[in-house]
Amino acid sequence: MRTLARATGISALAIIVASGVLAAHDMFLRPTTHFAAERSTVLVRLLNGTFSKSENSITRDRLADVAIVSPSGRAALDTAQWSIAGDTSTFTLTTGAAGTYVLGTSTRPRILGLPPKDFNQYLADDGMPDELAARKKDGTISQPSKERYHKHVKALVQVGARPDSGYKTVLGYPAEIVPLQNPYVLKVGASLEVRVLVDGKTVANQFIQYGGRTPTEERVAQRTTRSNAQGIARIPLDRVGTYYVKFIDMQRLKGDADANYESKWATLTFAVR
Repeated sequence: MRTLARATGISALAIIVASGVLAAHDMFLRPTTHFAAERSTVLVRLLNGTFSKSENSITRDRLADVAIVSPSGRAALDTAQWSIAGDTSTFTLTTGAAGTYVLGTSTRPRILGLPPKDFNQYLADDGMPDELAARKKDGTISQPSKERYHKHVKALVQVGARPDSGYKTVLGYPAEIVPLQNPYVLKVGASLEVRVLVDGKTVANQFIQYGGRTPTEERVAQRTTRSNAQGIARIPLDRVGTYYVKFIDMQRLKGDADANYESKWATLTFAVR
């Protein structure tokens, strides 16, 4: 009986750990179209998993902000309009006048605990090589983590035929990617410059990943770059399709009773045609 109880306990722990690892998903806003007509409706999906598939929905209580920036200004979405169907969360964008709209969603922090091996693998897999290197260098590679994580995602939608300056709106999220040009006036072969912000400040040498999907939803291989001294990175637009840009700011915490790390996730999605 003691052996069975011990085995059951180990299994339960494994499930908790596995659930924790699975909780560390990418998050993206993916409207059903990035090119909408004036005075139309667009379904917007929040994918918590990969760029193609959501694996967990986000409930209303986890929302810190849902913003829609249009030519009329910034408005907060009534969370009563936030819907959950299985593993996917959605809301509806109702467009008005022509312009480049910015959609944003910011989540409240949660705590995730991982044993050393899983945390190190997570750092390697999800795009935090600098912290992994630091753990190896200072001998903390064998220490577990308790991470406070929160995610902040944006998407750009071109409404009508008149791009405007809405694309550069800073939403003020703890982590944010701000385009420095309007992608909807750029053509294939150009590059989009983006600025990475953490707590409103530019971040130099930030590790950044980008990729996307073709119009037929074929995966475009993910590539990496880093921001320069001004916090700016260049994203080549080498094909038609839907793009994402993402980064994770991971910092160690001192004197925090609940966590020894904090991660701030940011993504941006847009399209080129």
